[in-house]
Amino acid sequence: MDQLMFANGLADIADKVQHSKRLSAEDGMRLFESNDLLAVGYLADLVRRRKHRNRVFFVVNRHINHTNICVNRCRFCAFGKDKGDASSYVLSLDEIEAKARKAWEMGITEVHVVGGLHPELSLDYYLEMMKRLREALPGVIIQALTAVEIDYLAELHALSLEEVLLTLRQAGLDSLPGGGAEVFADRVRQEVCPKKISGERWLEVHAIAHRLGIRTNATMLYGHVETIEERVDHLIRLREQQDRTGGFMTFIPLAFHPRHTDLERVVHARTTGFDDLKVLAVSRLMLDNFDHIKAFWIMIGPKLAQISLNFGVDDFDGTVVEEKITHAAGADTGQALTRRELIGLIRAAGRVPVERDTLYNVVREGF
Repeated sequence: MDQLMFANGLADIADKVQHSKRLSAEDGMRLFESNDLLAVGYLADLVRRRKHRNRVFFVVNRHINHTNICVNRCRFCAFGKDKGDASSYVLSLDEIEAKARKAWEMGITEVHVVGGLHPELSLDYYLEMMKRLREALPGVIIQALTAVEIDYLAELHALSLEEVLLTLRQAGLDSLPGGGAEVFADRVRQEVCPKKISGERWLEVHAIAHRLGIRTNATMLYGHVETIEERVDHLIRLREQQDRTGGFMTFIPLAFHPRHTDLERVVHARTTGFDDLKVLAVSRLMLDNFDHIKAFWIMIGPKLAQISLNFGVDDFDGTVVEEKITHAAGADTGQALTRRELIGLIRAAGRVPVERDTLYNVVREGF
């Protein structure tokens, strides 16, 4: 391996990885700049094998996007709409409950709920939503509301972040998804989501959640206007927070889809498979204190997600059932994969499928 890495200028990084030493920001830059995807992937897979051997995780879950009405109207988002737009919608609590009860029949262990910042949906709506989900889905983990949504509810009701999180947890919330992180750099946020909370505020919401014992995920939206330096900075800041709180479960890189967004005139094409695999591999190498790296097949497709299992990825996400946000931006993937399909994709890659819940408790292994 040393000769392979040396030939591509990565021998010192390879040595660090071999000896489980933390990579620097400069190392991250060099990995992103390298054109030897196989060398980078090899190193990432070495880390994956150390952490998980031959196991790959997946979850039987159901997404619910309760509204697309959003006051932020981020430039990278094709999902958000203004109130009164012909394609805007809000799900009633009865509709959400009905979706949950139908999902119960397929044996889900997670319901994933995120949506827009609707100016007329109060905290009471979300508390009743949590209570209904808990009643309809006994034992199912409720992963809901991004840090952006939590902050918005706090602002709307003049409450602290802690008060909002505690109230939601009492009503049934178990975990926070990782959405809304985008890229932490102020320059990027001013260009693509100027109304959204800052990267520092996103980290603060998650830090408070971790202190309260609420486990969360983390994301990075890549492939738009960000630089490699800004990607590395994002990963380093996540790693530093994980050192402090230890509350992140998994990291999910999200490939930008430009169609129907305000950035389509600037970003003309989606990320390539080369880009996607490199981001996943470098993330695995830089985030040494994250247990899991997830390939979100909705965004990169099931086949590339399957290949990513050789590039540091140990989580295939889940069944999903219904996803609106990425598909609004032109995603050409399906809306769902069955448990059987997920198992087949993992097994065909030579891995051992492990069905998990949101918190990575093993539901079933050895299919």
